[in-house]
Amino acid sequence: MEELARLAGITVRTLRFYRERKLIPPPRREGRIAWYDDHHLARLRTIAALLERGHTLSGIAELADAFDHGRDVGDLLGIGEPTEETPVRLTPEELAARFEGEVTPENLAAAMELGYLGTDGDELVHISHRLLDVSSALVREGIPLAEVLDAGRRVRDHAEALADIFTELILRHATAQDLPRLRPLARSVVEAELSLALDRRLREKPDEGQRP
Repeated sequence: MEELARLAGITVRTLRFYRERKLIPPPRREGRIAWYDDHHLARLRTIAALLERGHTLSGIAELADAFDHGRDVGDLLGIGEPTEETPVRLTPEELAARFEGEVTPENLAAAMELGYLGTDGDELVHISHRLLDVSSALVREGIPLAEVLDAGRRVRDHAEALADIFTELILRHATAQDLPRLRPLARSVVEAELSLALDRRLREKPDEGQRP
């Protein structure tokens, strides 16, 4: 315990307090000896970084609980599934930096439930670099992360329906082996139709929602 506290730059008393608040997992025990490892040190450094960003200990405890009960990265990404998206590995403090003030236990749980985030040891894994960048950009524009996640959930439903339309179309005239080769065509159709739909909305409501 003394060695862990020294490496983390805190007192043993603080370390005991963190243990009592369940901010760090219990040590591995061998008889009367309690062993701490790099996982505990990483968690303590995360706590320090989140405290510097203004998070309270109660909030960090809730985040730690959501983190510890999150989906495993293997469940998130699957095994050997083809994908055009690039996963991103993040520490909890890096995630907090991307979504300043918006990384709450509720938002973290919602992102994990949606399948955007999974856990891998002391790291978080976001399923898509593009979605991560877009989400953080929307939050920087002043849109609450909770609403961004809710929109993502609704878009997911429509995307599943669009994927069904394309898959059924191809399978009526080709084979499942042709799906990977033809998927860029499906994406192009969706992107073009969305662009045209946005054009129509902008023409219908040119002044609505403008900032004063």
